[in-house]
Amino acid sequence: MGMTMTQKILAAAAGLPEVKAGQLIEANLDLVLGNDITAPVAIHEMDKFTADGVFHKDKIALVMDHFVPNKDIKSAQHCKCVREFACKHEISNYFDVGEMGIEHALLPEKGLTVAGDVIIGADSHTCTYGALGAFSTGVGSTDMAAGMATGKAWFKVPSAIKFNLTGKLSKWVSGKDVILHIIGMIGVDGALYKSMEFTGDGISSLSMDDRFTIANMAIEAGGKNGIFPVDEKAVSYMKEHSDREFKIYEADEDAVYDEEYTIDLSALKSTVAFPHLPENTKTIDEVGDIAIQQAVIGSCTNGRLEDLRTAAEVLKGKKVKKGVRCIVIPATQRIYLEAMEEGLLRTFIEAGAIVSTPTCGPCLGGYMGILAEGERCVSTTNRNFVGRMGHVDSEIYLASPAVAAASAVTGRISAPEE
Repeated sequence: MGMTMTQKILAAAAGLPEVKAGQLIEANLDLVLGNDITAPVAIHEMDKFTADGVFHKDKIALVMDHFVPNKDIKSAQHCKCVREFACKHEISNYFDVGEMGIEHALLPEKGLTVAGDVIIGADSHTCTYGALGAFSTGVGSTDMAAGMATGKAWFKVPSAIKFNLTGKLSKWVSGKDVILHIIGMIGVDGALYKSMEFTGDGISSLSMDDRFTIANMAIEAGGKNGIFPVDEKAVSYMKEHSDREFKIYEADEDAVYDEEYTIDLSALKSTVAFPHLPENTKTIDEVGDIAIQQAVIGSCTNGRLEDLRTAAEVLKGKKVKKGVRCIVIPATQRIYLEAMEEGLLRTFIEAGAIVSTPTCGPCLGGYMGILAEGERCVSTTNRNFVGRMGHVDSEIYLASPAVAAASAVTGRISAPEE
C-alpha cells in the first residue's frame, strides 16, 4: 500500500521504510517554534524536567509577535522570559522588536522552512509551511518543551484527504476564498487529525502567497496539516529565501485517501465566513446588507505583500467610509519595507486607513483593534469565534483582502468594483 506525501515525510523523519495511518512514531524535528505567548509556558516546563539545554540552537525559532511592542506589564514579562532564555541558550533564530514579524510569514521569508522538513510549533497555524512541501503542525507548549530539549516528537500518523484543484481563480478571488470554500464544504471538523493534501493542475496557477493562506487555515477544518506538492514556484521561492537543502516527496500513485474532492477554481466566488465559525460561509452575492465598523487586513493568513497589493488596488483613489476603522498590518518588516517602496502605504494612509508594525494583535483580541459590544469587523484573519476579537457580543466576518478593503470603503460587506 502506497504512502501519501505527509506519510513519506514522517517515515523518513522516523527512520522507517514506511508508515501507516494510525501508527505511533517518534520523529526527528527540523524546527521547533514558539512565540511570546506559548514559549514562556514551554520554558517553564523545561525547568521542571531539568533539561541540560536545547537540542540545537539553530533549530529553534522564537518569535515575539503577538503582543509586541509590549502592550502591558504581563506581555513585557513574557517577552523578558523568552529573551533571557534565547540569550542563555544562544538561540540563533530569536526575533524581537525591530526584526520580528508574524511568525508564519517570517519563518519562510527567513528561509527556515523548506520542503521535507518536520516542524512543530506551539501555535495552531504552524501548518502554514505545508505550502512549501513540509510537514508542519501545531502542538501544545509541553510538546514544544520536549521538542526543544530532545529534537524529537511523537506523532500518530494521519490519514489523508485529497483536494484536486483544477482551473484558475477569477479576478479578486484568492487563496482565502479557496480555503473558506473548503471549510464551508467539509466543516470545522471535516478533516479532524487528517492531512489535507492538495493536488491537481490548478495548483500551478496559485501563487505562493495563495498556498501559504490555504495551508495556514487547514487547522480551521480540524486538519493535522495541509500540504502542497513542490513545483517550480515552490522551488523558486525556497532558492530565493533559503540556502538550506530541501527534499521533495511525492505521494505514491496507490496512496490511500479517506475522501477525495475536486474543486474548480474558476467557479469560486469571493467567500465570507459569518459568525461564529469559519464553516458558516456564504458567497459574496449571498451576504446581504451587513454594516461594519472595522476592517482588518493582515495576520499570518493574509498579511503578505500580494495581500497588501490587492487591498491597495481596491483602495486606490477611494476613502474609507466615515465611521469605519481600517487597520492594515504588514506581516513582516521586509513586507512593510516593500509595501512602502511600492507606495502601498501611501495609498492606505491617503484612503484613511492606519498601518501598524507587524503584529498578531487584533486577530486574537490582543490589541490594535479590539471590538466593542455590538460592533462588526470584516477581517482577513483566520478565526471568528465568540469574543475572539473583543467583546462577546461583537461579530467577525472572515474574508479576503479584496473584500475587506472594498467593505472598508462602502461600510458594508462588499465585493470590489469590477
